[in-house]
Amino acid sequence: MKAFYKNNNGLTEIKEWTPNCWISIESPTAAEKEYLLSELQIPEAFYNDIEDIDERPRIEIEDGWTLIIMRVPIKSDDIKLPFQTIPVGLVFKEEVCVTISFYKTEIITDFVQYSQRKNIAIKDNFDLVLRLLLSSSVWYLKYLKQINQKIKLAEDNLEKSIKNEELQALLQIEKCLVFFITSLKGNDVLFHRIKNLKAQKANYDSDLLEDVEIELSQAQDTANIYSNILTGMMDAYASVISNNMNNIMKQMTSISIILMIPTLIASLYGMNVPNGLEESKYGIWILLLVSVILSAFGVFLFKRRRWF
Repeated sequence: MKAFYKNNNGLTEIKEWTPNCWISIESPTAAEKEYLLSELQIPEAFYNDIEDIDERPRIEIEDGWTLIIMRVPIKSDDIKLPFQTIPVGLVFKEEVCVTISFYKTEIITDFVQYSQRKNIAIKDNFDLVLRLLLSSSVWYLKYLKQINQKIKLAEDNLEKSIKNEELQALLQIEKCLVFFITSLKGNDVLFHRIKNLKAQKANYDSDLLEDVEIELSQAQDTANIYSNILTGMMDAYASVISNNMNNIMKQMTSISIILMIPTLIASLYGMNVPNGLEESKYGIWILLLVSVILSAFGVFLFKRRRWF
């Protein structure tokens, strides 16, 4: 999907390209790829780098073109990975400025609507990059709140019954948090590289720089906190499972020993040797009484040791 936006106290969508407008392309088709490479003549290597799902945040300059790649969060349809991060590339040179994403995101639409509500005037391409970084950090925090709700739900389910499904849900959330933490670290490194560009230092809005730094730091701290909580929770439940297994083994061992007592007595009585009870009509009752007494004594000992 291709869209053109003009900066006029907020981003306004226009029908066709004009100099210094912002071109946003999501999930590019073959025709849009041809438009980027042939008409706008952006380097094909830049296009291929953005297409790589594992591309890290960075800034690169080639033949007058500047490529800035950041990673933004998205909500995935994959049940095993409900949240993940993707690369979004911003390529610009002179009057051309285009963002490319190979996945549909909520960030671009929200960013455009926010700029219209707040009447934000974007000064230049680097100002656009900083504002997109700020917007992505806000979305990281939004998705982290949803992840926290999933953690609480999984914890409630685990308190009722420890099953594989609940543990797998925690593993999926942990994987999402790993992606978030890694991507936020990359965005933070990218931000500081942009912030320290000598040619642009004088043009930056100090308030905007402060806002981006605060939101990035908050998103990183929140992701780390949730990751630590999740790790501690999984370690605790691993200990609970191990403890439950030990208790079950103790109970099974106790039952086996108690059942072995009457079996041993009956085996001794049934041996083909004189035992003094072979002629007694009360022999079987005597054996039963002895078995019951010894078994009861065994149960008493195991209860004292809390094996039951």
